Amino acid sequence: MRRVLALLACAGLLGGCGGGDDKSDSADATPAPTTRVEVLEHSAGDGGGERRTGFDPRAIYRNEAAGVVTVISLFGGEGLDSILGGQNDEGSGGVGSGFVVSGSGEIATNAHVVTTGEGTQIRRASQVYVEFADGNQVEAKIVGHDPNADIALLEVDPKGLTLRPLPIAKSDAVEVGTPVAAIGSPFGEKQSLSVGVVSAIDRAIDSLTDFKISGAIQTDAAINPGNSGGPLVDGRGRVIGVNQQIKSRSGGGEGVGFAVPADVVSRSLAGLREEGKVRYAYLGVQSVPLYPQLVERFDLPVKQGAWLQGVQSDGPGEEAGLRGGKSEVRFQDRAFTEGGDIITRLDDRPIRDADDLSEAVQLFDPGQKVTVELWRDGDKRKVELELAERPLSARPEPAG
Repeated sequence: MRRVLALLACAGLLGGCGGGDDKSDSADATPAPTTRVEVLEHSAGDGGGERRTGFDPRAIYRNEAAGVVTVISLFGGEGLDSILGGQNDEGSGGVGSGFVVSGSGEIATNAHVVTTGEGTQIRRASQVYVEFADGNQVEAKIVGHDPNADIALLEVDPKGLTLRPLPIAKSDAVEVGTPVAAIGSPFGEKQSLSVGVVSAIDRAIDSLTDFKISGAIQTDAAINPGNSGGPLVDGRGRVIGVNQQIKSRSGGGEGVGFAVPADVVSRSLAGLREEGKVRYAYLGVQSVPLYPQLVERFDLPVKQGAWLQGVQSDGPGEEAGLRGGKSEVRFQDRAFTEGGDIITRLDDRPIRDADDLSEAVQLFDPGQKVTVELWRDGDKRKVELELAERPLSARPEPAG
């Protein structure tokens, strides 16, 4: 069972949200005057003990926790006092996590922390508040939300705040086994640290649309409801992902958590900052990955690629003449359709499986032309097509 990590607010979890009880080391300093902004720049040496002395959770927390915030969202007519007093109805408010991304007051979090619903039914919170590690609590504006990446950009007035922007890494720096730390507000417990490793990379996880988020990071660091939108950082204090969901039978963390990868986060924030929304390219196909037994059973001409099972009606793939399968055959207790194209390259990117195809397509903008290398009837061909803009809803579930 997959669970997103936003936490519905209740009295037992949010009783102290408005206070300054939970303080980081930086909170000992005298609060800044309301006319002054203090930005703590990230140094390459901060949190960088991984290179010199190994992974150091204490150093990570000391250096990065000041940049992590608690995000409180209101969806009904109730005020903030109702949530803090525990009198809100279910669904009227919630709490998640976030982190500072710039000295001008920008905060990143998950879209599902500050919205409710999915696809065309998404509705923004009526009010959003951000609480910092030193106890400062201010109202935030939703600059924009990206349901395809489940990322939102908030903005607060930086006056009187001490801001610690966290640097965002590159996704290609992440490897299985990399030590990581998650900081956030699980179950409303602010400024909580958990540690673990990267358990897997290149996972595909649910977004707030019918499309998957490709390249996601799996971790065994304990993350729970309320961790949504908080950073997953490496030993150098760089954000490698935004904690987004867990797989759980009990409803709590069971060591299988997922984070939106850094490259997807960076692209999403750039688009939200510029336009308040992010436009994604769309190919309009459904595909499955190849594996040795499948290749042998259907006598396919290549060993790797995305085998098209269907092509979306009126999509760019159909307009360019891409072919899905025609006749259904069951193999290893699964249904496959024979006769579809096998995509092996998109421009200069090799396509080894269906996830590669999704990841490659999302790197382009709508309206861009790409060259698709494919195999059909045993022959290699190239097809040029123009990518469309991804809709919020598409059936059946697309893979690219």
